[in-house]
Order: sequence, then C-alpha cells, then structure tokens
Amino acid sequence: MNSEEEFYDAETGLESDDSCEVSFKDALVLERKQENGVWERRKTLPAEMISRNNFSVWSILKKCIGMELSKIAMPVEFNEPLSFLQRISEYMEHTQLIHKACTLSDSIDRMQVVAAFAVSAVASQWERTGKPFNPLLGETYELIREDEGYRLISEQVCHHPPVSAFHAQSLKQEFEFHGSIYPKLKFWGKSVEAEPKGTMTLELLKHKEAYTWINPMCCVHNIILGKLWIEQYGTVEIVNHSTGDKCVLNFKPCGMFGKELHKVEGYIQDKSKKKRRVIYGKWTECMYSVDPKVHEAYKKTGGDSKKLRQEHSCEGEEAEEMPEVQETVTVIPGSALLWRMTPPPANSAQMYSFTSFAMTLNELEPGMERLMASTDCRLRPDIRAMENGDMDSANTEKERLEEKQRTARRERSKDEEEWSTRWFNLGTNPHTGAEDWLYTGGYFDRNYTDCPNIY
Repeated sequence: MNSEEEFYDAETGLESDDSCEVSFKDALVLERKQENGVWERRKTLPAEMISRNNFSVWSILKKCIGMELSKIAMPVEFNEPLSFLQRISEYMEHTQLIHKACTLSDSIDRMQVVAAFAVSAVASQWERTGKPFNPLLGETYELIREDEGYRLISEQVCHHPPVSAFHAQSLKQEFEFHGSIYPKLKFWGKSVEAEPKGTMTLELLKHKEAYTWINPMCCVHNIILGKLWIEQYGTVEIVNHSTGDKCVLNFKPCGMFGKELHKVEGYIQDKSKKKRRVIYGKWTECMYSVDPKVHEAYKKTGGDSKKLRQEHSCEGEEAEEMPEVQETVTVIPGSALLWRMTPPPANSAQMYSFTSFAMTLNELEPGMERLMASTDCRLRPDIRAMENGDMDSANTEKERLEEKQRTARRERSKDEEEWSTRWFNLGTNPHTGAEDWLYTGGYFDRNYTDCPNIY
C-alpha cells in the first residue's frame, strides 16, 4: 500500500447486465439524450441560478431564531432546484468506492475505502448554500445508473418530523446501501445548523459485512451578512458489525483563523482495539491512509516543511473565494490515496454550485413520465419552474402544493385515517437494533396504481 493510487479507481468498468427488466432498460434509454450517436446526460441546467441580492434574508429569519426551520414556510429564493430526496441520492456520486471495497480481501483495506465513501457522501455540500425543497409526504425519487451498477429509490415517509428513507442496491447483488434521515435545521442568528439524524447502513453482500455510521453536523455561516460558507464537524464512527473493526473520523470545526476548516482526521482499529491505519485529508478534496507508525514518526519530526503534493478539490479561481483558507492537503510519505473529489464543472458557480452529478438529477426526458411513479419529484412543478428560472411560478406552485398537503392532512385527521407509506415500513435495523425505515421492495415492478395524488 505504498502507491498513492492503490485504492483510487475513477472508473468502475462495469458492463451491462442483460438480465435487467425491459422496463428498467427503457428507463435508462429515456433518461439520457442522444448526441452524435453517443448517449449523454445533460451538463447544465435550463437556466442560471437567480440572484439572491433582491430580497432581505433578515426580514424572514429574524422571527426564526432557535426554531426548527422545517416547520417554517420559506420562499423559493432560499432553495436550489432539487428536492431533499434528490440531494440524498448524491451520496451515490462516488459509488466506485463501494465497488472497490467489494473487490478487496482484507477487512481493514475494505474499512478504509468505506471510510472514504462516508466522507465522499458529504463532499458535494461544499459551497451548496441553497436549501433543497422539503419533500411532500409520499414524494419519491428513483435513480438508475447502469454505468455505475446501481439503482436507488427514496420516499418521504413522514412529514412531522420530516423523515426521508432511501435504498440503493447493486445491479449485480454486490451491495446494498440504505438509511433514513430526519435532519433538524435550526437558525442561530448568523448561521443555520443541520443535525443529520439517521443511520447509514452499507452492506457488502459478498463479504457478508454491514457497516453503519451517522453523518457529521453541518453548519452554514454568514446567513445575514458576508460570504456564505459551510463547515462539517463532529465525530463519525463507522462500525463493521461482522468483524468488530471500527473507524473513528473527526471532522474538525473551523477553529481560529480557519486553519482546521474542512480537515478530517481519524484512525481504524481492529476488534482488539489495535490501531491499524491513520486516515486524513479534507472532505472537500481527498482522503489518504497511512501506517500509524509512519504517521507517528512524521509527527515527531514536525512534518516535512515542503509540501510533497497538493491536491485541489476545485479550480484555482473558486478555491481563492474561500477567505483565509489555503485548500491543500500535505501528503505524508508512504500514504495511499483513498479518494479524490471530482472537480466541479466550469459553470458550477452559475448553477447553484452543483457538481456534474447533481446537474443530471432533475433531468426529465419526454416519455419518462410513463415509466416512473407519479410521485417522483422530477414531476414537481415548483422545482421544475425554479430550474427553468421562472421564480413567480415556482413560488405560486410551492404555496399551492403546501396548501394541498395541509388540506389532505386535515381530511385524514377528520376521517381518523392514518397515512400509509408505499415503499418503506418502520422496522428495526438488524445491525444496530435501532428503529429504522426499511425498503419493502417492489418499486421497480412498475405498478404505481395506488400512488397518492400529491402534485
């Protein structure tokens, strides 16, 4: 493990599985557009992001200090044109790491790649200061990526408190990745804090292993004045329930002068609590692994004053926009590169700071409607209007949908009717023993006759 490229594989090299259902392949064809004989997904949004300079954030938020923002109706100017269900699917942007973990024979090697995947799952949030749309109760989102070898389904299973459940599965029965998330958003005067409650579970089926963890805290600063910036902080513990191995990752808070901003440091220990690897890097850039003895020796010498290598998570122009922070990682000799963030597209700043992956998530080609559930958030008129740059229609439709949801809730209350989820049921996570929303199956059978009318 001396080569820094040993664990990094940008391409999965997966081939199509001829056993997939016909309807599934139809969905893939319709999901993409043909350009010069080559199937490609879109690389931009229909319209550039709107300016937020023409309205007062403070006039809206001054009444919300200390309150949970999910209970407050916010204008679409705060949003980005994606549902939170689509935002969840961005966990899958670096799925090649899961495929890599499946190929490794050593459990410690698998753990460090799983750790890199856990870090990569929050990487797309860097500079994403727009709030995703709150999903409506019963809203769903499906994502099929044959080139990456997986498909995903998510559903908004509860409204108060808001809970989103998702389930991703390998097309070749290599892994399953699932969880339920109920983020708590609070406004504290100058910042918005998001507590990501809910457990992530990754199962590597070939190795009969299950890993669980909870994502770090997220905070958006300078809500009222100044440049918006994001930090992730807190301790993330990844547990391999089959071997007893554990990875402890410390997402460091910014600290004085911003020296710790974006840094992640941690270690992997085996079931006997022996430290086996040290993990370090930045969640906005890259993650490395090194032998603990090498790491300790490096610390004792004070580190090499010369930066051996610098990995950038973005183009230089965007990196300079982060004040007082130099976005580089100093690489310890003998380290192995676990993951490197894909640079954002050149037009990202004008497109809500979306990654290339995020840019494709709300794409809707003609004919897709007949394949997906009517509850899919790509069919939401408020998100579609915002994506097209029509803010008046976006606000009008958002208010209409919220009122329709409130009316439906009052009708159920009057009839003493309980809401019934469609694709997930509340149960027990078999690995943690905690309450969790579990996928019941059947979504990709394409039978959506009993889906609720939410739009």
